[in-house]
Amino acid sequence: MWFDSWSEILRIVLVGAASYTTLVVILRLSGKRTLGQLNVFDFVVTVALGSTLATIFLSSDVSWAEGATALGLLAGLQLLVAWISSRRPRVRGVFTAEPALLLEGGRIRHDAMRRNRLTESELRQAVRMQGTGDLSQVAAVVLETNGTFSVISSSTYGDGSALEDVRGLEARGDDDGRDRSGPGAP
Repeated sequence: MWFDSWSEILRIVLVGAASYTTLVVILRLSGKRTLGQLNVFDFVVTVALGSTLATIFLSSDVSWAEGATALGLLAGLQLLVAWISSRRPRVRGVFTAEPALLLEGGRIRHDAMRRNRLTESELRQAVRMQGTGDLSQVAAVVLETNGTFSVISSSTYGDGSALEDVRGLEARGDDDGRDRSGPGAP
């Protein structure tokens, strides 16, 4: 239980170092997206990479070549999904969530809050963390695809073009459907 053999320890050191190096190389080759802020699919791939690395380290039944192949396959699948998602907007929804509008023009959108299983307390915390103490000074709060909150103040809303892909944004304003004055404006 406490010690099996020196050969197993040596195997862990050698295969572990080689596997770790392989994973670092694969992650560097696969680009920043693999380690960026995670959506659901990215999170699953990250957990699978960690699990695979642990298996390579600790299981003498798995060779380094098998483990390196598994790591490469996971990174390749992640790249394939990212490539498909960037070129096929209809498929993107299978792998990533849509951003959701939680607050608009200082008013909480309770339907969106329920749909995303969030509390008003969590929303208020996100607003406070951006240094704002008055919800009426907030033009929009968006729950992003990676689970973070984007808080946009009324003074920085501009033409609202950054919100075009946000679920729940009402089409208002001039001919192109964008409100140039910001949410909550007359």
